[in-house]
Amino acid sequence: MPELQSFRAETRAWLEANCPPSMRTPVPDDEIVWGGRNAKYKNPESKLWLDRMAAKGWTAPTWPRKYGGGGLTEEQAEILREEMKALGCRAALNSFGLTMLGPTLLEYGTEAQREQHLPPIVRGEIRWCQGYSEPEAGSDLAGLRTRAVRDGDDFLVNGHKIWTSYAHYADWAFCLVRTDFDAPKHQGISFLLIDLTSPGVRVSPIRLISGLSQFCETFLENVRVPAGNLMGEMNKGWTIAKRLLEHERKYLAHFSDRHHSRTERTLIDIAKEGVGERGGRIADPVLRDQIAAYMMEDEAFQLVRRRIAEEAEAGQPPGPASAMVKLVATELNKRRLELAVAGAGTEGFGWEGGDNDPQDIQLARDWLRSKANSIEGGTSEIQKNIIAKRVLGLPD
Repeated sequence: MPELQSFRAETRAWLEANCPPSMRTPVPDDEIVWGGRNAKYKNPESKLWLDRMAAKGWTAPTWPRKYGGGGLTEEQAEILREEMKALGCRAALNSFGLTMLGPTLLEYGTEAQREQHLPPIVRGEIRWCQGYSEPEAGSDLAGLRTRAVRDGDDFLVNGHKIWTSYAHYADWAFCLVRTDFDAPKHQGISFLLIDLTSPGVRVSPIRLISGLSQFCETFLENVRVPAGNLMGEMNKGWTIAKRLLEHERKYLAHFSDRHHSRTERTLIDIAKEGVGERGGRIADPVLRDQIAAYMMEDEAFQLVRRRIAEEAEAGQPPGPASAMVKLVATELNKRRLELAVAGAGTEGFGWEGGDNDPQDIQLARDWLRSKANSIEGGTSEIQKNIIAKRVLGLPD
């Protein structure tokens, strides 16, 4: 179509003129832009790139312009993604506000909530985290115990959240709370937006085996939350929670994409460089067979994911198929990192200092971190239950 061809040419020209040179390189972990009130930018061009993209609304290209988005059609947004990929442009902003809360706010939020929260998300001014999981509930999300009691114009919130990713960096949290204590557990749940600077909020990072601490415990002790921060109807938050989880699974399905944007080494490259008994680890026929099998499965998965993306571009909302994408993506990512460590040989367990290659040090940490992939965002077992019931239609 001539209109789309013209849009492609204009988009390519704008990206070439406005994307700084260093933003056209693979992005290391410490340069990923999450935004927020206290954001720090190791590379100053990261902030420049964010500001330019946000001014166009292209950090949220399909969101309505009145909320700061780009107002693009799905076809135009796909062209933007293609042109950014062709030029090697980094994502200007990574944000749970963009990937999870924003789409849910557009569907369930009030006009006042959209006007308050969506523009700062687009500009990267506010960083959000997710307050879902709780101690002792395991994968039973509806077993939450955090209580919110109406007190005048506020809710008084008391409870304990766990595995709140990046809560120690976040400004706000979207949380599930129990507001009807006598209702069945999937009822009586409400969806609250909580400012983490409120008195009574305490965040404690959890140190992981990878050496990182992106997961946190979040304690809520008599936290006052304005009643206007309730999204949707009171006691009807479970419906909103499920919709947001569909957006989360779609986001979590992109582990491999985020990895490949950070490194140029493929599994074959790693195995060629890895130390083995006969030179490079690539000489091992069993390892070569495992790498080839992984590559074929990954290619098949990318085709399925592309089909689902095209369905989304046609206007279909994320549905239970997102559970399938999340399940396969996380299991593939764990396999990829297992193979990467195997391919690196004795160098694959480098940890710090000495003669260790920084890439191998990061590889070992990424491998350990991947163990959480099949737990976070709903365990693989939960995803299989969703697929059985809602995709395959199997009986309980």
